[in-house]
Amino acid sequence: MITSLIKRFTYAVSGILIALKTDKSYRQQFFGAGLAIIIFMFIVWPLEKIDILFLGLAYVLILITELQNSSFETALDRIHPDIHDEIGKSKDMAAGAVLTAGFFLVFVLIVVAFF
Repeated sequence: MITSLIKRFTYAVSGILIALKTDKSYRQQFFGAGLAIIIFMFIVWPLEKIDILFLGLAYVLILITELQNSSFETALDRIHPDIHDEIGKSKDMAAGAVLTAGFFLVFVLIVVAFF
């Protein structure tokens, strides 16, 4: 059981490292959004615990949706490399999930900064 858990953990970490090495969008979200949030936190410091939790949640939500979007697009490109309207729509919807997470981050930033 422990061996299985360790294997699953290493696969997951490997997936994150692969995304950091090969996926420009994930790197931009990982470093860009992360740096922006850190700068923002220094500007509006001190923060309440709940503010820090929501900022962290918004950031992780972007990373999660970007990982899912990237893996989804990679799989679809492998299965059907030609341009196809329905596949394009599904890829656009996956990208929309990342954008929605970004809107949530902006909302959290506004609430933390002004309320």
